[in-house]
Amino acid sequence: MSRETSDPTIYNNSKNRPMSAVLDTELSRRGILRGGIGLAALGFLSGMGLAGCELNSSNSSDADDVTPEPELKLGFESIPGARLNAVAVAAGYSAQVLAPWGTPLNSQANSWKDDGSNTSQDQLNAVGMHHDGMHFFPLNGSDTEGLLCINHEYIDQSALHPAGATEVAGKRPAEEVRKEINAHGVSVVHIRRVDGVWDVVTDSSYNRRITSATEMDVTGPVAGSGLLVTKYTTGRGVENIARGTNNNCGNGYTPWGTYLTCEENWPFIFVNSGTQDAGQVRMGIPASGTRYSWETAEDGLYDEFTQFNVTPSGTDATQDFRNEANGHGYVVEIDPYNPASRAVKRTALGRFRHEDVTFGKLETGKPVVFYTGHDGRFEYIYKYVSTKLWNPADASRIDRLSVGSEYMDDGILFVARFNEEGKGEWIPLLESTVTTSGQTLGEVVGSQAEIILNCPWAGDAVGATPMDRPEWTAVDPDTGLVYVTLTNNTSRTEVNAANPRTNNKFGHIIRWQEGAAATEFAWDFFVFGSPASGDSATNLSGLTERNEFASPDGLIFDSRGILWVQTDNGADEVTENTNDQMLAVIPSRLGSADSGEPVVDGGNQDQLRRFFVGPNGCEVTGLAFTGDNKNFFVNIQHPSNWPYSRNAAEETPVGVSVRPRASTVVIMKDDGGEIGV
Repeated sequence: MSRETSDPTIYNNSKNRPMSAVLDTELSRRGILRGGIGLAALGFLSGMGLAGCELNSSNSSDADDVTPEPELKLGFESIPGARLNAVAVAAGYSAQVLAPWGTPLNSQANSWKDDGSNTSQDQLNAVGMHHDGMHFFPLNGSDTEGLLCINHEYIDQSALHPAGATEVAGKRPAEEVRKEINAHGVSVVHIRRVDGVWDVVTDSSYNRRITSATEMDVTGPVAGSGLLVTKYTTGRGVENIARGTNNNCGNGYTPWGTYLTCEENWPFIFVNSGTQDAGQVRMGIPASGTRYSWETAEDGLYDEFTQFNVTPSGTDATQDFRNEANGHGYVVEIDPYNPASRAVKRTALGRFRHEDVTFGKLETGKPVVFYTGHDGRFEYIYKYVSTKLWNPADASRIDRLSVGSEYMDDGILFVARFNEEGKGEWIPLLESTVTTSGQTLGEVVGSQAEIILNCPWAGDAVGATPMDRPEWTAVDPDTGLVYVTLTNNTSRTEVNAANPRTNNKFGHIIRWQEGAAATEFAWDFFVFGSPASGDSATNLSGLTERNEFASPDGLIFDSRGILWVQTDNGADEVTENTNDQMLAVIPSRLGSADSGEPVVDGGNQDQLRRFFVGPNGCEVTGLAFTGDNKNFFVNIQHPSNWPYSRNAAEETPVGVSVRPRASTVVIMKDDGGEIGV
């Protein structure tokens, strides 16, 4: 979640035991999962053949007969913080601007105009606004040509229009609203590197926009339940569809070559000024006012703007849009290689404010697992386990969305409970699951479709652990350990020895190892955010001026095992020294920690290094790689006065103002080698 759209409201009013209460007990007792030492310490994990998943598993009876691989290590020095209208990157690297907002994808769009006068039709055929999560899909296995799928999380009306948003007699102009709708969603962009320079391939048949008006299919438990019926679906004679994807924040991808985009702060484009049911209240749909007032514009075809007012007004759902919001809040699957295909909303992975989604380590003959977090104060972490078992042959099938249906429409969704002694429990969100009140979820929430529709409410009912804004998840490609960023929670009031702050202003990263059963896991802390000036009760990881950070957000492993951490600062103690940034660390190089300490501490924090700093006002978010790890794509969202040129590191001259453009930055090593090593 961008801090520009961050919602401080606490929608979780359950009495579930908060994470801070667990920390108070857990971190005063011992650390686990550091260097693999914790696995044997946990009774339910001992003797289960998990040695291959240990962090520093190096013992082998055949070690003398195997030529060891070169040890992976970071090959750059941590850079100072920066506060510039330009990017800063480690020595020996260059940074190029690629596909900024408004870049035409085809000849139907006029060139981008720096006065904001491009039309809604231009925007429909151009790269969207405020880039976020993304992924690179190679064409024919190439490392110099492929498809970049880019999320567009939200819009800045002051930059999008010549004079910002306007309103006449309480109504937004339809043309402005259409432009805003078309600036949201996802861009699929054909890019190519020629003579060391990356650029967009204009008029490629692969280029396309998926916006807040694009019709797409809905599958899984909610499909066929009647919960998607609206005046629109009835009038069109269709069902199991949704119009548009909104507030696309983090992302994911699948082993079979499709893109996953996550709908995060979607509730705020809808309004229900009538009587809301418990699920709508818990989800946070406003009772008055929406973020952009789209519902006020004069309608064109098919109630294109009225749909955002979900207040019941007819005698039943066939006469109004009371169910329109039910088609939002999901993980959406897109086949980037097939521009004629429709996007699909996979409801089995849950409905809430998804930050991102990541699949677990694949094993032939075992289920495919996806992890995703609900970005909100005191919200939950989820995992989905497929019914179908993984078949590696499915990775090469060209009917990619059919493969997605096989793995992502039939499975079980779980929510996490973090207990003491580093133990955790995954609770299935099924009608038969017994809640903390002694009733079943079916009795408390309703049918399986209604449980999926109301995941936060279901999590409340089964006693899930409220977390500090779960955002991106990442899975170590070697160990299978799962990491998640907990960005911050300034509403935390409990103090404990391991996190002795009256509020979690700086955030932290946790990780866990799955157990032998789908309901078991073991967890611990990886690193705590802090300013370098923080006292010992705050700076628990011993961070210095070269790696201090706040609000960890984006989190991605590359194929080699380097973990890249992106930040959404929001803490004055850090932002006064540096803009948002990206750091790197190799978890497998970190040794064991003393009992009760985070994995990254004063003894090894130099292994966490600042690699990149974004321009003033921005959030650094989204990261994608080419297969050879020689080209990194990083997104810059909501910069204040940047970019000045195609050279991302060229500072905007003093006294010069540019219309800010969210952009992708391509990072390359000057000697042509792999990034980071």
